[in-house]
Amino acid sequence: MGWGAAITVLAVLMGIVWFDKPLYLFLRQFDCGVWRVFNVLFDAKMWIIVSAIVLLVFYIKKIIKSRPQFKNSENKFSLVVFIKDFINKTRNSYAFFVLCSVVAASVVGKLLKIVIGRMRPVFFEALDKTGFVPFSTDWAFNSMPSGHTFASFAGLVMLGLLAPKIKWFTWTLAIIIGVSRVCFGAHWPSDVILGAFIGMASADLIKSGLKRYGPDLVK
Repeated sequence: MGWGAAITVLAVLMGIVWFDKPLYLFLRQFDCGVWRVFNVLFDAKMWIIVSAIVLLVFYIKKIIKSRPQFKNSENKFSLVVFIKDFINKTRNSYAFFVLCSVVAASVVGKLLKIVIGRMRPVFFEALDKTGFVPFSTDWAFNSMPSGHTFASFAGLVMLGLLAPKIKWFTWTLAIIIGVSRVCFGAHWPSDVILGAFIGMASADLIKSGLKRYGPDLVK
């Protein structure tokens, strides 16, 4: 993880000072309608919503077989008891791991977007201008890291870790999604590189953490 972080930082810096512009201009030639579909399907919010819905369906299937627990010792409704029951019944599902991974990546990624405050490529295409406006919450200055990329890598890499047989597919799709963000004109290549690392790190750390602090969570 340490070497990965160091290599990522180096690659991001090299992108900012060297290869971002030429690689961006090259990949922009491959913009097409498919990337607009990807833009909707693989947004961080969409990842969270879909995985949450799948998790809820999984929970409903569980409570059909075993009654839900939502009352405390005083036989009154308790939100804490309900949350514990929900987690106990869903913690072995893929959706639980994916949701945790995507949420973790999104928290880190969103904070970095604001702190870094990088101008999106639209400024470069329209005004030939690039730069940074740190601590900005404006979408136009939240280019780094790529949200679609860190969410997609967090979800797809986690699926690959849980189901190694489809790892080739999940990784390939994650890479395509990342590249599509540049083709679409929404991000610089280095934005995608940083987003990919955040997503991969989140998936790895979340799965390792659940193994360490709750061995029974991972079959």
